[in-house]
Amino acid sequence: MSILGNIVSRIFRHSPSPASAAPAGTPSPQSKPASPQAAPQATPGSPVDVAAIMDKLAAQSKEKLDWRKSIVDLMKLLKLDSSIGARKRLAEELHYTGNLKDSASMNVWLHKQVMIKLAENGGKVPNELRR
Repeated sequence: MSILGNIVSRIFRHSPSPASAAPAGTPSPQSKPASPQAAPQATPGSPVDVAAIMDKLAAQSKEKLDWRKSIVDLMKLLKLDSSIGARKRLAEELHYTGNLKDSASMNVWLHKQVMIKLAENGGKVPNELRR
């Protein structure tokens, strides 16, 4: 799976433990009960509240991670590889045309693009994070 795919999947279906499941929607009465490892999924047509999920993960983290400003922190909260190599691969996936050696500029661009992609895929993302 692509790095962006992993990010989307972890946000939309991430559930570190049943007690801390993100409020991503409630299952329909016809749906089967989720296994302890299964994460909640949004009901069709209901947006996934990205900020609520990420804020909850940040509150549970032992590290102070600012996912709203940092792609590295966002990836760490999702327990994904946040190394420069992984971020360069993400930049290539998203067709970054800037200098891959300028990690500060690339990281700012990546964060914005990930927020845009989350919104395009049914995520409810605060407007200020998509600008």
